[in-house]
Amino acid sequence: MANSDRLTAVQWTVCVIAAIGFAFDIYELLMLPLVIGPALLELGGLTRGSDGFAFWFGLLFYVPALCGGIFGLLGGYLTDRFGRRRVLTWSILLYAFSAFFAGFSTSLTMLLILRTTTFIGVCVEFVAAVAWLAELFDDRVQREKVLGYTQAFSSIGGLLVAVVNGLIAQYVMHLPALSIPEFLHPIIGDLPAANQPPIWRYTLMSGLIPAIPLIIIRPFLPESPKWAAKRAAGTLHRPSIGAVFSPDLRRTTIVTTIMVACSYGVAFGAIQQLPQIVPGIDKVRERVQAATSGKPEAEAKALAAKTTQETIANYTKAQETGGLLGRFALALLVAHVASRRTLLRMFLIPSLMVFPLVFWGFARGQETVFFSFDMSWLPGFHHISFSLLGIGIALAGFFTVAQFSFWGNYLPHVYPTHLRGTGESFAANIGGRMIGTPFAYVTQRIALLPLIAGPTPFAKTALVAGGVAFALILINLIMSCFLPEPKHDMVSE
Repeated sequence: MANSDRLTAVQWTVCVIAAIGFAFDIYELLMLPLVIGPALLELGGLTRGSDGFAFWFGLLFYVPALCGGIFGLLGGYLTDRFGRRRVLTWSILLYAFSAFFAGFSTSLTMLLILRTTTFIGVCVEFVAAVAWLAELFDDRVQREKVLGYTQAFSSIGGLLVAVVNGLIAQYVMHLPALSIPEFLHPIIGDLPAANQPPIWRYTLMSGLIPAIPLIIIRPFLPESPKWAAKRAAGTLHRPSIGAVFSPDLRRTTIVTTIMVACSYGVAFGAIQQLPQIVPGIDKVRERVQAATSGKPEAEAKALAAKTTQETIANYTKAQETGGLLGRFALALLVAHVASRRTLLRMFLIPSLMVFPLVFWGFARGQETVFFSFDMSWLPGFHHISFSLLGIGIALAGFFTVAQFSFWGNYLPHVYPTHLRGTGESFAANIGGRMIGTPFAYVTQRIALLPLIAGPTPFAKTALVAGGVAFALILINLIMSCFLPEPKHDMVSE
C-alpha cells in the first residue's frame, strides 16, 4: 500500500467494525461498576461495607476475569489458527447477547455466569481486532494512526455507557416492566420483587447494541490479507503459547504481561471504584436528602437510588471524557515519539502525583463546585459541574486510559504474524484480565481491614484506591526500564 493517507472502502469497513468492537468492549466491561451495587442489593440483599458485598463484588470481578483470561488466551490461538475475521465476529455476538440476557438475571449465580460469558467475548474480540488492523496497513505511520484512533473509541464506549445509564435513570419510570416468560420459570425462576427501579437491568440489556451493525456488515468484511496470504502459501507457522517464551520473545512476554497487569490494576483497583466512593461525598448526600425529604419510604428509596445513580454516571462521564482525550493524545504522539519507553513514561510519571491527590481527596468526602451550567437539552445530561474532584478524575482517566492504547499499538510490533494473536492475548488476558482486573476485589478487601482509618466505607475505599494506584504505577515506571524497544517492523513477518 502506498504512503497515502486515504483509506479504501474495505479498510474503512474494517476500521468501522473494529471501532464498534473497541467501543463496546469497554461499554460491556464498565457496566459492572455502575450496576454491581444495585444488583447485589436486589438479588442478594447485600449493602456496601458488608463482608457479603465484598465477597460477591470480588466474585463478579474475578471469576469473569479469570475465565476471560483463559478463553481469551485460547481465542488468541484460534485467531492465529482460523483467522481474525471469524473469531472477531463470533466474539462480539457472544458478549452482546450475554450482556442482554444478564439483564434478566434472577439470581447472583445467573448474573455471574452471564457476566463471565460477556467477559470471554470481550477478551477474545480485543486481540482479534488489534491483529486484524495491524495487518491491514503496510505503511507504519498510517498503521500507528489507525490503531490509535480506532482504540480511542474504547473511551467513547465508556462515555456512552455512562450516558445510557444516566438516561435510563432519568426515564426508568416510563420504561416497561420486565418479566420472565412463564415457561422459563421452572428453569431460571422469576424476577425478585424489586425495591428499586430496574436501572441496572436496562443498562445491562443495552449491551445488545453492537450486534446490530455487525449482523448487517458481516458479509462485507475481508480477512486479514497478510494472514490469508501466508495461509494460502502454506508458510503460516502453527501458533504455540510456548513460542512466546522463546529466547527472542521471553523478555518481551514477561515484561509486557507484568506491565499490562499493573495498567489494568490501576483502572479497576482505583478508577472503577468510583461508584463505591461517590455516594459518600457531602454534595451527593445533600442531593439525596433533598430529593427524598418528606417522601413515603418506598418512594424515598427509589428516589435515593435514582439520584445516586445519576451522580455516579456524571462522575463516570468526566472520567471517560478524560480517557477519550488521553487516547487521542496517545494517537497524536505515537507517530512522533520514537522511543516507546519515553512515550509510556509521559503518562506514567504524572499519574504518580494525580492518583493520590484525587483519591485521598475523595476520602475527605468534600466536593467544592466551581460552577455548573444547564445541559438538560442534551440527552443523558442534567447539568455540567466543574469541581476539583471532577477535574481530578478526568485527569486520572486521561493518564491511565491512554496506556491501554499504548499497549494496543506496541504489542503488534513485537510479535510475528503467526504469534501475534497469541502474544497479544497473553499480555492482555493473563496480565490484564486475570491479574489486573481482580484488583477491584483487592481494593474492596483491604478497605475492610481494621487498620484502614476512615469515617465511612466510602472514605476507606477511596484511601485504599489511591494507595493501590500509586504502588502499581510505581511498579510500571520501574518495569519500563526493561521494556524492549521494537527493533524492526515485525507486522509483515
